[in-house]
Amino acid sequence: MSSAAANSNESYCTFTLASDVTAGGLPSEEEIAKQLESNDAKIKRHALKAAIMAMLGGEAMPRILMQVIRFCINSDDKPLKKLCMLYWEVVPKYQEPTSDEVLAAAAGGRSPPRKLLPEMILVCNALMNDLNHPNEYVRGSMLRFLCKVKDEEILGPIIPSIKACLQHRHQYVRKNAAMAVFHAHKLHGEVLIPDGPELVEQFINAETDVGARRNAFLMLYNESEELAVGYLAKNLDDVSKFGDGFALLVLDLTRKACRRDPNQKSRFVRVLFQMLSSESPAVSYEAAWTLISLSNSPTAVRAAAVTYTNLLNSQNDNNVMMIVLERIGELQKKHSKILQELLQDILRALSSPNPDICKKVLDVAMTLVTSKNVAEVVTTLKREVSKTTQESSDSSEDKGKVYRNMLITAIHGCAVRFPDVAESVVHTLMDFLSSDGGMQVIIFVRAIVERYPDLRPAILTKLINTVDEVSNNNVMCICLWILGEYCETAETVNDAFDIVTEQLGDPPFIVQAEDKQAQEQAAVEAAKGPKMVTKNVVLADGTYATQTIYSEPKVSQSALDKSPHLRKMVIGGDIFLGTIIASCLTKMCLRAPDLGQDAVTVKSMTVKALLTMCGIVKMAEVTVSAQKSSLADCSERVSLCCRALLDPKAKALLKETLLNEGKTSFASFLSHVQDKAGGEDGKEETKEEQEVSAQADDLIHFRQLRSLTAQGGDLDLDDGSDLARATGYSDGSSLLSNELSHVYQLSGFADPVYAEAFVTVHDYDIVLEILVINRTPNTLANLTVELSTMGDMKIVERPQSQTIGPLDQTTLRASIKVSSTETGHIFGTIVYEDASTQEKGYVNLNDIHMDIMDYIRPATCTDEIFRSMWAEFEWENKVAISTSIRDLIEFLDHIVGKTNMSCLTPHDRNEKGSFLAANLYAKSVFGEDALVNVSVEKKEDNDGKLAGYIRIRSKTQGIALSLGDRITSVQRGLQPNKNQ
Repeated sequence: MSSAAANSNESYCTFTLASDVTAGGLPSEEEIAKQLESNDAKIKRHALKAAIMAMLGGEAMPRILMQVIRFCINSDDKPLKKLCMLYWEVVPKYQEPTSDEVLAAAAGGRSPPRKLLPEMILVCNALMNDLNHPNEYVRGSMLRFLCKVKDEEILGPIIPSIKACLQHRHQYVRKNAAMAVFHAHKLHGEVLIPDGPELVEQFINAETDVGARRNAFLMLYNESEELAVGYLAKNLDDVSKFGDGFALLVLDLTRKACRRDPNQKSRFVRVLFQMLSSESPAVSYEAAWTLISLSNSPTAVRAAAVTYTNLLNSQNDNNVMMIVLERIGELQKKHSKILQELLQDILRALSSPNPDICKKVLDVAMTLVTSKNVAEVVTTLKREVSKTTQESSDSSEDKGKVYRNMLITAIHGCAVRFPDVAESVVHTLMDFLSSDGGMQVIIFVRAIVERYPDLRPAILTKLINTVDEVSNNNVMCICLWILGEYCETAETVNDAFDIVTEQLGDPPFIVQAEDKQAQEQAAVEAAKGPKMVTKNVVLADGTYATQTIYSEPKVSQSALDKSPHLRKMVIGGDIFLGTIIASCLTKMCLRAPDLGQDAVTVKSMTVKALLTMCGIVKMAEVTVSAQKSSLADCSERVSLCCRALLDPKAKALLKETLLNEGKTSFASFLSHVQDKAGGEDGKEETKEEQEVSAQADDLIHFRQLRSLTAQGGDLDLDDGSDLARATGYSDGSSLLSNELSHVYQLSGFADPVYAEAFVTVHDYDIVLEILVINRTPNTLANLTVELSTMGDMKIVERPQSQTIGPLDQTTLRASIKVSSTETGHIFGTIVYEDASTQEKGYVNLNDIHMDIMDYIRPATCTDEIFRSMWAEFEWENKVAISTSIRDLIEFLDHIVGKTNMSCLTPHDRNEKGSFLAANLYAKSVFGEDALVNVSVEKKEDNDGKLAGYIRIRSKTQGIALSLGDRITSVQRGLQPNKNQ
């Protein structure tokens, strides 16, 4: 019977107590009873807390009830009164049935009769006294407590007192009295308070308090919808004055009534449009959502869209802005033409300091761009790009490079879709070649130069004039490639050749001894830092003061390096850039004779190019840099360029390849990228169009002809309680299989206590539902599941102690907070005490291994961002490939699927080769980036087995190690002939 009592107690537990009472163990029943007799209210409070905790743990404590009635029920101490109310919730209120009553009930097929404890009469009398108490706080607290009482025998005698509280002078009492009437009518309406709706209707018509009116309307809304609609019809003009809570209830009533009878929509349209302009963001948001769900007319959709955009631009909370943007995105799928009118209002949200908000705004805005508004959108985006350089503080500084790259990418997309605006944006963006977003800009310029030949002269002229400002090595490489490929007139070739050789200077490209010494001296001077000089001065009023001056050390003019950026890069040891320079100069020299250049000029250009290339090779041989391994490739490439300039036969063979193949390959690449992007968009649109909402032979459900409990059909506003749809499972079998995959057996079947845990991962939280079964014929007291964690996990809610009867079971809960993406372990012990033998027992539990895949989500990024993060991240884990898979593409698909990552490297599945390299990318729910590079080779001398390495890089050590362990386990866990 103790387990039944415990279960009944749990159903009444609607509160949480601090655990300081349980420190050092709970006192016994005799000690609690003695402490309750004390005259000190503090001791009484501590004893009553201990009694509540013990009863929640399964202890019966029958003596405590009378002690509480005698010594606590009439106390004027407010905290003690509150604890008494909590005690009334958990205390057993009915007598346990005798064995004869149980047998008689079982024979008759009915449940045993319930008899109220005699002590409960005294409790009811005390409750009634508090309801008639002169202090409004005591009355209101008691009314709030009665909203948790479900027993008809207790509520019956005090119903008149509850009704009388509806006429109390204080609004706190009236507000809680309305809720108490609602609760009583909901549970025992026809028996205890049949006139509840009429009583509340009279109350709400005379009520002036906002909270009391809201609670009364809540009662009418749930118990008598006709009276609620009637009251609303009488007070349509005053709804905005009744508060936010009342307005939200009106919206719920609107959805409920219109779902039952669509003809009722006209009655609520006026109040819906009135709420759209509410000062409360919650009310206006809910009103817009409700209006869209009830009507698809352009007027309604436009009004809701205007409300969303106003909320987007008036709210500062990032979460609210993201939710509104999600709604706008859903609205765009069906009503894009209406949202196109509000595109400029949506773009105003780019002023948010949060990059995620700006990214979402740009994603939504790019789907609404048309030929009519593209000019305005591009103008706005150019203005935002300009702001990122003009403003050096506030929000733009927080967004930084990421925001500028997003804007440049958006402008690039507009230029690709609408060629008319390409000319107006490319010159503006080229001003940012020397900024953080230079890489995005030069990639955009490279695509525009190839796609639009008419714009080439102006772009090349602008590029030649801005080369000297470029300070990024990768940007400089692309600039030189563009100049080498697309300078096709005599003027541009001469200008480009002159600017490149001028910026590069004369060889050698090696740091001289005196320059190196000057640089070292400047570094020593800078390391000394500023000097602090303190002296006394006389102020204007004749008083003395102390003045402190910081003096910076003067850097000698010889130490200042004023050489051009291009020369600095080459002298710094950039071998790859040197190779690009050699190729660029060679192409210009080969193209010059065909453009009408005289032989003397061509010969002069050739000599300069050859001397430059010799200096580059010498630099590659002497300079110690990270690209030292590229020396052989550099030498081979430069030698080929020299032969093309010196040997007529080599020139005849290589000229066509050097001058045309590069542009052809790049044009093919752009076409492939455009086809891929168009194909993905087409697939998404086709998928949306082909999504079958109903089969031709499905039954047609008429909502008006079905009972409320059996209504189904399409998702509606009131279908949020449908757990299957909310969790995304269309049938029960998939839900069951998913749950079973997250059940972990903690103990053995032969252990005295069997335990298993159902683990639910909610991003930052892990919830454990531990099923504990007593396998012994004895009662186990003080059974506790003691848990510990390993890794970046913290237990925030520990399971409470329980008393479990013979062969009984119970479910315990524990919550664990996760702070990073790292493989963690949960382990623990079950500790219990045998009630019959008083012996303590222990059961060690199996470890729960938290999988990193619960936190990894596929993501995408550009190749430039991937390379930037690869160079920045310091943690790397190198895993050797050891697998039975023989096919390269099949192995890559296996790794991508098992690691939940996305592949950034496009590859042709029909192409057969012996080597494969690919980049994989994913993000964790905590925003951590995970980078993976797969380099695999099929070796014919090793029976065709795959060999190579998988390298993982991340900013944190945990994700690199955990992902490496995951890859190691999944690639070795295959059957030898599974994939052959």
